[in-house]
Amino acid sequence: MASTIRLELVTPERLLLSEEVDEVVAPGYEGEFGVLPGHTQFLAILNIGMMWYRKEGAVKKIAWGGGFAEVTHDRVVVLADTAERTDEIDVARAQRARDRAEDRLKELSMDDETYRKAYAALQRALVRMAAGSGE
Repeated sequence: MASTIRLELVTPERLLLSEEVDEVVAPGYEGEFGVLPGHTQFLAILNIGMMWYRKEGAVKKIAWGGGFAEVTHDRVVVLADTAERTDEIDVARAQRARDRAEDRLKELSMDDETYRKAYAALQRALVRMAAGSGE
């Protein structure tokens, strides 16, 4: 069995990451899941959240806005709606996005589709802020 697993993270704009890593942990729709080399195959819907991976003892984080993952015994391919490495995140911009989403939520009723979109925007902003500040 291999000691690493290939992690590929793709957004509509670019290939964000393609590396051999030791471990991957991602926010699945039904909860966080971890993948090690030799993992059983599955497909997963990804929630808005933070993925982290470990490579040679170092842990790196990526914030994303949902998507899908395909896991095989030697590879994890993530198709993300949006994704940013922690060094790419503008925390001040994420804070402004959070403020806009919070203001918008105050004006909307919970059964409105616009409310769900504003709530998702708030979640993305909070994840970006956490990832960008190193939490």
